[in-house]
Amino acid sequence: MSLLVLGDQLDLGSPVLADGPWADDCVWMAEVAEESTKVWSHKARIALFLSAMRHFAERLRERGWQVDYQALERHAHPDLGAALRAAIERHQPQSVRMVEAGEYGVARIVEHACAEMRVPLRILDDSHFLTTHADFDRWQSGRKQWVMEHFYREMRRKSGYLTASGEPVGGEWNLDKQNRRAFPKSGPGILPGRCGFPPDTLTRQVLELVERRFADHPGDLDAFAWPVTREQALEALADFIDLRLPGFGDYQDAMWVGESWLYHSQLAAALNLKLLDPREVLDAAVAAFDAGRAPLNAVEGFVRQILGWREYVRHLYWASMPGLLDENALDAHQPLPGFYWTGETEMVCLREALGQTLRTGYAHHIQRLMVTGLCGLLLGVEPRQMHAWYLAVYVDAVEWVEAPNTLGMSQFADGGRLGTKPYVASGRYIQRMSNYCGTCHFEGAGDVDARFRRF
Repeated sequence: MSLLVLGDQLDLGSPVLADGPWADDCVWMAEVAEESTKVWSHKARIALFLSAMRHFAERLRERGWQVDYQALERHAHPDLGAALRAAIERHQPQSVRMVEAGEYGVARIVEHACAEMRVPLRILDDSHFLTTHADFDRWQSGRKQWVMEHFYREMRRKSGYLTASGEPVGGEWNLDKQNRRAFPKSGPGILPGRCGFPPDTLTRQVLELVERRFADHPGDLDAFAWPVTREQALEALADFIDLRLPGFGDYQDAMWVGESWLYHSQLAAALNLKLLDPREVLDAAVAAFDAGRAPLNAVEGFVRQILGWREYVRHLYWASMPGLLDENALDAHQPLPGFYWTGETEMVCLREALGQTLRTGYAHHIQRLMVTGLCGLLLGVEPRQMHAWYLAVYVDAVEWVEAPNTLGMSQFADGGRLGTKPYVASGRYIQRMSNYCGTCHFEGAGDVDARFRRF
């Protein structure tokens, strides 16, 4: 082996695969149980990674690559480092090449294993993202404070997305105030159905493996229908652009009892596995606006998430590691309540957000920030426990994007590096943006603080 592909690098256009396949190179990929057990991972999260990895390995073989794939059923290496050392011993490569890891800890594991085995390691820039770490270093140099909005505006100018002569289309850079419409009392009406993909034979084998090997893990697999191939991811993107993007701008903050998907894209997992490239996602959204198929507030709000927030938190993660995971600016030390793992609570907002999370491995950003995150912040839960929970239960959770969002924006553990102030609120926003409070067991349903005092 000389080419290492990690489980969240499933990009056929990856720099490490460029101009291949080569007869003297072998791609090495490995499933290791530690990746599913270092946090108590949701069954759907485990299944998504394993199925997507196995489909990717098959596609590489179809393209003529030699692939050494270490599957859980056949190999018992305790962790990635041990698996990599064994592969190096077996293949005796002159060097190992890989695209830079997305996670700090994984990067250190690979570096240490190669150093221990005395094999040179060549790390390539990750072309999946629109900016490099050097780009971010230049942007932040001399700035007293890193503000995502400033970064986002520069990204718009440089990329040309939704700009004309360097100015924002429509006259405003940020239309967030137009992204907060609630559903009427009658409800959201007819919604587009979930774009799901029935498990094929390979995925069914993975689901059986996960049920057998990780039986005590949270969640279930009955509703597993996530895209696990490039083709499925492209179909999911087209479905979002055609059916959900037009309503996304108005209702991206809205919530409703019994409705898990609403107008959200559900593309984060495919993006974070690199089955989709952010450029093609942005291009599709902007093309819909140009063609009059989606309004500006929807497209700008979506572009802001991909071009602004996603790029920004990646750089913030690497600039803050390794200390980020231990930060606790508010000195919070309470344990995570048990209902986060069961969904058993009389608070409707939490029951809905936690219930769908445990069923599907998904909740949208307002459910994460303003319901589950706000609850943890007000209760004073230790930030690292909140981080471990979010990393465990969401199918789209990879540490470089989850940790800054949880520890910085949601829990203010970083003391203001990501957000200028703690995201503390009463339940008024939940009451305004959902029908949760109207059917809640507790009196004063708009006052989340009063309800949390019961715990």
